[in-house]
Amino acid sequence: MMFALFMVVVLLVTGFIWLLDIFVLRKNRETNAPDPMLVEYSKSFFPVILVVFLIRSFVAEPFKIPSGSMMPTLLAGDFILVNKFTYGLRVPILNSTFIEMNHPKRGDVFVFHYPPDPSIDYIKRVVGLPGDKILYQDKQLYINGQKLEMAYLADYDYESGGLNQVHAKRFEEQLGDVKHELLIEESSMSREGAFEVPQGHYFAMGDNRDNSRDSRYWGFVPEQNLVGKAFFIWWNFDQFKRIGTSIH
Repeated sequence: MMFALFMVVVLLVTGFIWLLDIFVLRKNRETNAPDPMLVEYSKSFFPVILVVFLIRSFVAEPFKIPSGSMMPTLLAGDFILVNKFTYGLRVPILNSTFIEMNHPKRGDVFVFHYPPDPSIDYIKRVVGLPGDKILYQDKQLYINGQKLEMAYLADYDYESGGLNQVHAKRFEEQLGDVKHELLIEESSMSREGAFEVPQGHYFAMGDNRDNSRDSRYWGFVPEQNLVGKAFFIWWNFDQFKRIGTSIH
C-alpha cells in the first residue's frame, strides 16, 4: 500500500510539472531553449510511471512470498503475479470497488490487506465464504457440517527459518472446485475452533496448516481488504523449475 501511495505522489508531481511547463513555463522560455532539468525528467518519467501505475492498479501486481505459511503451494522466495481485476476494479489507495465483477471463490489463493494492519499484505487460501460455518478440529476441516476428505501423498521435510528441520505430511484436499495440497504436522498443536463467517467477509487459511497465522487467529477478511487473486509464479532465485508455474 505504501508503494502505491508513493507512485501516486510521484505521478501527480511529475504530471503537474509537465502540465505547468506546457501552459506556463514554456511561454517564458526563448525559442529552441532546452527544457530545465526538472521539466525534462518529469516529461520522461510521467508516461512510464503512468503505465506502470495503471498496470499495477488494474491488471496485475507482483508480490514476493515472505514466509512458508502457504507451503507446499507457495514457497518463501517465490515471486508471484496477482490478478487485480478478478474481484472488481478498485480505487487505488482507498481500495473501494467502482466496478463490480467476481467475488472470491472457495479454494482461491488471494492477496488481501491484513485486517489488524492494512499496510501489510497477506496471502492465504479462501476457505469460508459469507454465511459459512467453519470448524477446524483435530487437524480436520469441516465446512457447513461437511468433512473435507484429505488424501495422504507423501512425507515432507523442510527447514523453518533456516534452523529447524520440520517433518510434515503432504495431503491433497478438495476445496470447492480446487484440488490443492497442504501440510500437516501430526506432532504439533494447531489452533482449533468453530467460526461463522459474517456477510461481506471471508475465512482464510494457509496451506501449511500448523504454521500459518490466519483467520483462526485474527478473524475474517473484509471485502474492502481484497487485493486480488494469485495466479502465476514468475520467478524464484533458488528453484528455477518453479518459474512459469500456475497457482491453484
